[in-house]
Amino acid sequence: MHFDQATFELPKHLQALMAAGRSDADTAAAEGFARRSFLKMTAVSGFALGAFPLAALAQDAAGAKPADTALKPLQQPSAFVQIARDGTTTVTINRLDFGQGVQTALPMILAEELDADWSKVKSVHGTNDPAYIDPVFGMHITGGSGSINHSYTQYRELGARTRAMLVSAAAAQWKADPAALRTRNGVVIGPGGKQLSYGELAEAAMKLPVPEKVMLKDPKDFRLIGQPTSRLDAKAKSTGQQSYGIDMKLPGMLTAVVAHPPVFGAKLKSVDDSAAKAIKGVKAVLRIPVDRGGDGVVVIADGYWPAKQGREALKLQWDTSAVEKVDSVKQLAQYRQLATQPGPRKYDADVSALAAAEHKINAEFVFPYLAHAAMEPLNCTVKLTGDKAELWLGTQMPGLDGAAAAKMLGVAPQNMKVHVQMAGGGFGRRAVPTSDYVVEAAAVAKAAQTAGMSVPIRMVWSREDDIKGGYYRPMHLHTAKIGFDAKGKITAWDHVIVGQSIMKGSLFESAMMKDGVDGTTVEGMKEPYPIPMRLTVHHPDVNVPVLWWRSVGSTHTAFVMETLIDEIARTTKQDPVAYRMSLIGTEHPRHKAALQLAVDKSGYGKTPLAAGRAWGVAVHESFQSVVAYVVEASVKDGTPTLHKVTAGVHCNLAINPRTLEAQVQGGALMGLSMCLPGAAITLKDGVVEQSNYGDFVVPRITDMPQIAVHLVPSADAPTGMGEPGLPPLAPAFANAVAALIGKPLRELPFKLA
Repeated sequence: MHFDQATFELPKHLQALMAAGRSDADTAAAEGFARRSFLKMTAVSGFALGAFPLAALAQDAAGAKPADTALKPLQQPSAFVQIARDGTTTVTINRLDFGQGVQTALPMILAEELDADWSKVKSVHGTNDPAYIDPVFGMHITGGSGSINHSYTQYRELGARTRAMLVSAAAAQWKADPAALRTRNGVVIGPGGKQLSYGELAEAAMKLPVPEKVMLKDPKDFRLIGQPTSRLDAKAKSTGQQSYGIDMKLPGMLTAVVAHPPVFGAKLKSVDDSAAKAIKGVKAVLRIPVDRGGDGVVVIADGYWPAKQGREALKLQWDTSAVEKVDSVKQLAQYRQLATQPGPRKYDADVSALAAAEHKINAEFVFPYLAHAAMEPLNCTVKLTGDKAELWLGTQMPGLDGAAAAKMLGVAPQNMKVHVQMAGGGFGRRAVPTSDYVVEAAAVAKAAQTAGMSVPIRMVWSREDDIKGGYYRPMHLHTAKIGFDAKGKITAWDHVIVGQSIMKGSLFESAMMKDGVDGTTVEGMKEPYPIPMRLTVHHPDVNVPVLWWRSVGSTHTAFVMETLIDEIARTTKQDPVAYRMSLIGTEHPRHKAALQLAVDKSGYGKTPLAAGRAWGVAVHESFQSVVAYVVEASVKDGTPTLHKVTAGVHCNLAINPRTLEAQVQGGALMGLSMCLPGAAITLKDGVVEQSNYGDFVVPRITDMPQIAVHLVPSADAPTGMGEPGLPPLAPAFANAVAALIGKPLRELPFKLA
């Protein structure tokens, strides 16, 4: 099925991102790219279709005919497909893979239309070249659960164009009609059954014009798409052979560790580095600027351990007099006071019926700051060579990060190359509008060069740096006043959200802030329920850096909406599933389909539960996909336990069901992390109180419930699935607990007392 990207709705938290403009690196690279000539590349393994840069955007040195300029760089096979003489097909992905599996799913899409031999398909990450921008957002980005959603048609067409060129090359060799040829498993088959492999045809095919229009397969003819497929990186990761950004090694490379201010933006009073410099392996101790206008001290050494020891030996005095020192207890009190004030509104329904409502709910919800806490801490390797620079890191925004680093280094954007590396998690932390840690790494490299060290520098954050150093999912306060009748008809819903804006002050502000309301804060509110809601939003300025966290606003809005809907059902003595179905009506069939699937597969209402257990239900849409959970939970000695989770998922066409299952399992587990005591970032006197997994709790294997994932069948173009598995888990769990203890839960992490 052909997917028209121009007609579908973008993920709500990044709508209109294209209007915000490309990064400087994207623009500069695009301008400089047309001036670069095409260089044919021949590897030892054989000629590669897809020699880079793009053949279709330049003339070769011999004065070959101008390439077809009707196609954009992101539509040209030459940047994405390399076919060696032995038939090995390497697909370049235009995203960061940091656990979500796009390093397999995107090649599956391309290989489907290419008719490649899947056993010979490999994949690699791309760079900050303009070919690798998101075709919808118009910039380099892995986010908004948009990798498959946005590149589904793109990668199908790339595969189909490559296949057409291979067929044309075979037809020319055989002097046959291309329409009479067919392909299968990396081979072109001609009259009489004669065959030519893709590897044999690649060099000739590469010289042919790139077709602008191609015919795509009917989904009923898919051989790869929709099949549960093992990930291409599974062996490397399961055997410890996978290399990540933190594993970077370059000749002569040194390692840097930075001492950050204890309060965001604080300045240095004094530095005593004598003990640090005395440690074996330490090469230099230098002052550098860090995020939010603060000062930092970097220790550069011949390895991570001496650099870390050197940092610990530093004697630093800090000046925090000019920066706000946030206290979480005081902050909550301030938020409560702010919630009583007038403010900007997202929705402005008439809520006058609240006063006379038969039933009322008056609720307050509190959500703390959350750290991303990925397994691989932040890191970035920088190499300066004359007026050129290179970066190696796992980044969700290579264009933006490259531009920011180039500015710090004083390098022209077109002379900056970003090598995207596999990342060990990220959940949004590797997509920072300020490029904080990348700019920091560039500052380190610049200071090192000034000090006479013209070698590559690998900057590494420790786990403690990562958890104490921002950026966080914002702290939020919700208040809700709801009126409804005995049948559960909601007559008025007066709602207030208080929380920092992620977009305010960023390059996305003009696109994402409307009438004073950050769209990321309110996504997930109201839908799919026809509620007369007045929604007021306050965005205080707080000296705590904030950022999207897997599923963004839905991390808190789903909990609020789904626990309150459940509470209305319990108050009016209605089954929570039946109540949701009646409230949703006919406007949102995908919600109903996902919920019904989860109900049917779980045995909800039919299968007797073990003593002391209760059902919990929640359904939520984020990034155009709907996930419904039916869970079983218990409470013993005041401690809730999640035993079983059944998921109903509607994400349209499933490219790789095995990856989707893993995504939902991982999302559910991360959703569970929000519920556990200790899963909060708190501040006192401006200092983050948590520092590692010992005091910022994440689920252990013993916390993992049984999870069964079921997909609603669909041939429609796929929607996003990197994040939707997270939001409904916490409210489903909370609803089960509420049924057991007889009162709703209003806070994350859970507080039963």
